[in-house]
Amino acid sequence: MRHVRADGFAALAALAVAAAAYAQTTVTPLPEKTAAQPAPIGASAVADLAKAHWGDAKAGATKAGACAACHGLDGNPSDSQYPRLAGMPERYIAAQLALFKSGERNTGMAAVMQPMAAPLSAQDMRDIGAYFSQQKAGAGIADDSAIAEGPYKGMKFYEAGEKLFRAGDASRGIPACMACHGPTGAGNPGPAYPHLAGQQSAYVARRLQEYRAGTSNLSDHHNWDIMATVAKSLTDQEIQSLASYLQGLHPRSEEASAAQVATLKSQPVAPTTAATPADAKAQKAATPAK
Repeated sequence: MRHVRADGFAALAALAVAAAAYAQTTVTPLPEKTAAQPAPIGASAVADLAKAHWGDAKAGATKAGACAACHGLDGNPSDSQYPRLAGMPERYIAAQLALFKSGERNTGMAAVMQPMAAPLSAQDMRDIGAYFSQQKAGAGIADDSAIAEGPYKGMKFYEAGEKLFRAGDASRGIPACMACHGPTGAGNPGPAYPHLAGQQSAYVARRLQEYRAGTSNLSDHHNWDIMATVAKSLTDQEIQSLASYLQGLHPRSEEASAAQVATLKSQPVAPTTAATPADAKAQKAATPAK
């Protein structure tokens, strides 16, 4: 019996050794621990904005020098492919710069903007935004050619755009654009809705097409979802019309310019004399009949 037990133990030991050898040849070893990968450049750019204070327009004027090549010294570009920045809310510009830096905004000219935004701190972004927010936006010319077909046939492109901007289309769930961007397209600095008046039509059309596509990489896509809902029902013709109208939209001045006032003041004032019956008769004759 002793030999049987000894032989049995020997067999078990041999089996255990064999099993261990088999396991070593079939089980994949655990990967070695590797160093933590660095976060993408600008990953915290959006969150860092909350740590910055209100922008300094004077400091922003210097920092915005690099923007001039494409957007113009005062945020009014001469090339239609670049958006107009003049008059944009400070927080809107800062937010877009942060999105470019983080890589969340990666369409359109993002390949150009990302390296420009990468070295900027959150405070730099606020300062640049403050500078452009104080600049006066220019405007282009709206398309006054007639629409040849469709529901807007006979209307001019800017007229169709004006209708959508001011009234929307309730039957299709399209709200008036001015509900968020204001009746003059000046935007809203509170929720940081952008200034649209005078914006380049090519840029407006491209952004509306992106919203209509409805896909976004933004971590906070609340505002994107609002615009995607608005744009999803727009036709190509309506996008063109809105882009045209906004390009030509600008506030009308209600006051004479300083130069006009100075000119008027420099002109001699005719002396006041008592009117004679002959003068009254001549004035009456010169006044056209109504």
